[in-house]
Amino acid sequence: MHPAMEVLSASRRALVVALALLLTACPKAPSQTDGRDTPDGEPTGRPRVEVKQDATANAALAQARAEAQAQPDKKKAAEAYLSVRKAYPATTAGQDALYNAGVLFFEAKDYANARKTFNELIFENPLYDQAEDAKHKLALSAMEVGAYRDAYQTLTSLAERAEGEKKEQLLREAARAAEGAGLYSQALTTAVKEAGEAQTPEDRAAAVAKVEKLVEGRADFIDIARTQEGLSPSNPAWPVLQFKLARIYYHLRDWTRLEETLQRFLRDAPDSSFAPQAKELLARATRRVEVRPRTVAVLLPMTGRYQPIGEAVLRGVKLALQGSDVELVVKDTQGDVNKTGQAMEQLAFDDGAIAALGPLLVDDTKRAALLAEELQVPLLTLSRQEGITDIGPYVFRNMLTNSAQARAIADYAMNVKGYKKFAVLYPNIPYGVELANEFWDEVVARGGAVRGAEAYTHDQTTFTSEAKRLVGRYYLEDRGDWAEAVRDVQGENITDAYRRRKAMEKARSGVEPIVDFEGLFIPDDWRRVSLVTPALAVEDIVTNACDPRDLERIRKTTGKKDLKTVTLFGTNQWSSPKGRSGLPELLERGGKFVTCSVYVDGFFVDSQRPATQKFVKSYREAYKEGGRDPGLLEAIGYDSARMVRQVLDKQRPNTRAAMREAMAGLKDFDGATGRTSFNDKREADKQLFLLSVDNKGVNEINVDKEKAAVRGSGS
Repeated sequence: MHPAMEVLSASRRALVVALALLLTACPKAPSQTDGRDTPDGEPTGRPRVEVKQDATANAALAQARAEAQAQPDKKKAAEAYLSVRKAYPATTAGQDALYNAGVLFFEAKDYANARKTFNELIFENPLYDQAEDAKHKLALSAMEVGAYRDAYQTLTSLAERAEGEKKEQLLREAARAAEGAGLYSQALTTAVKEAGEAQTPEDRAAAVAKVEKLVEGRADFIDIARTQEGLSPSNPAWPVLQFKLARIYYHLRDWTRLEETLQRFLRDAPDSSFAPQAKELLARATRRVEVRPRTVAVLLPMTGRYQPIGEAVLRGVKLALQGSDVELVVKDTQGDVNKTGQAMEQLAFDDGAIAALGPLLVDDTKRAALLAEELQVPLLTLSRQEGITDIGPYVFRNMLTNSAQARAIADYAMNVKGYKKFAVLYPNIPYGVELANEFWDEVVARGGAVRGAEAYTHDQTTFTSEAKRLVGRYYLEDRGDWAEAVRDVQGENITDAYRRRKAMEKARSGVEPIVDFEGLFIPDDWRRVSLVTPALAVEDIVTNACDPRDLERIRKTTGKKDLKTVTLFGTNQWSSPKGRSGLPELLERGGKFVTCSVYVDGFFVDSQRPATQKFVKSYREAYKEGGRDPGLLEAIGYDSARMVRQVLDKQRPNTRAAMREAMAGLKDFDGATGRTSFNDKREADKQLFLLSVDNKGVNEINVDKEKAAVRGSGS
């Protein structure tokens, strides 16, 4: 049995067929009939119908649409449209009616009529606005009635013009159609036989040309492998099949079979016209394992809309490699998935990089990580995407993630502050929802409870309702003390409407807030936080209670000796630039309502940690002309490059496998973003920066010192 047959189970056949179609499809020559081809590609010589707008036809179409919507039977509804088509065949309304009828037949699973209707529409006007959808449904209908050949031709034509997931879907459907028809296996076998039996050079060349045509966009991998199995190298078609198999093995990353196939090709067909390409392909495969031990690549968006973040990371990377003999190869991804894939292949095959840093963006990172695993190139990603290292052992990550932030806040609030009960107020966007869930899970896992959770829209500016809900003042009818207060007002028998209304307002304001939580987590941007916090204060949620003097003033103002205070917690989105006063804008806008809050970040430029201070000083000296302090991106780029540099300098790996092992074993790296070690999932574990807000600004919390104080007090 041919090796290709060994690695392909029946369950994978359709997928491989689709992949083969994708890899081998050649662009078709443009039509010379100016829109006069049928969907199956056969020229007819009949010009398309020149349609026109017609008010009467449009009115008839509107009436048919109304009738169709009221008709539960989709086949009968389709007939309403066909009556418009019959009455006004050369109008835009007539063609719209024909399309709508086809859709209804398709949805009703009347595939014969759907195929007939769509064929008529595309036959007359291949440039119809919904032609792509009509052709797709036409092809699927053809498959349902057993016309696999027609379906295959239409689906492959659509796939050539599609992109992304749509292209993959069309190719899978085309593979099903090809399998159903058994289209090219027999034709390929016949052509190969003709090539071997040809008596003249002309006949032999024609037969080989037919084989080439079949394998380049017609026959699938299975057909090629089956036909080539046992074929003598003396057959003129043998080099065509052998080289085609090699190209497929290359795209499948089956390096062992690729090299075996190419080596046999060059041994048995050294004079083939494909020999130069075969030599280059073999050399490229060989270069895959040839590395330059001091070459490191970085994949960043250096042009396009994401250029500023790429430049920020690169500044940190270059600073980290300053003074070393490490060669840095910069690959511009432009924030484009395809360019990211090309860059990964180049750094592996052509540049010989022993490792790579980046990318940053989610889709780019997925593509790079998949290729890193296939090519076995250690990749240290800088993406926030959760679970990216699950792709495989060659994928590492060093970046602040949502889960790490939630974990750090929950750990501090519960293990240092001793809190057990929390509430969450979050924006109803993916970022807010994900962090709210991560924090909730962390609290529950530590034995705590979330007593309330309220969501708001991302562009909301007032938060009265959400604050009332958090403390039980929104649905007052459910509270016994409110019902009692209402009875008291009613018992006073106040006849004046104004005085009665004022009495009710006083009773409402007198309802005590139910503050049954000690911490409130708000995963949102600092601008929104500065709007949220005043609304909390209106509902008597005391958040600025870290200063004993403030607390005493609040007691005197409210007349309450036993105050229930709440600490606000946030994420790195709370970090804000300095305003006109020199204080962070979070504090300028939020004022006393944000003091005593605590938030987490992956980097703090004013940190007292020695490694962070050293980085900030070096950065300011290196980039003093820019006049800007470093942020998280610069710090992450700096630490990531320094990790790689440290491994290269200390352990001197000369293979990518050795580099991967060395990186996986990295422990206690003292960096600008914290002391870092890679865990068993190759995620960077580090102590994040916990920051407190007071009326003088933002300060770093010495978590170890606070934990020691808690232990010393016996709490």
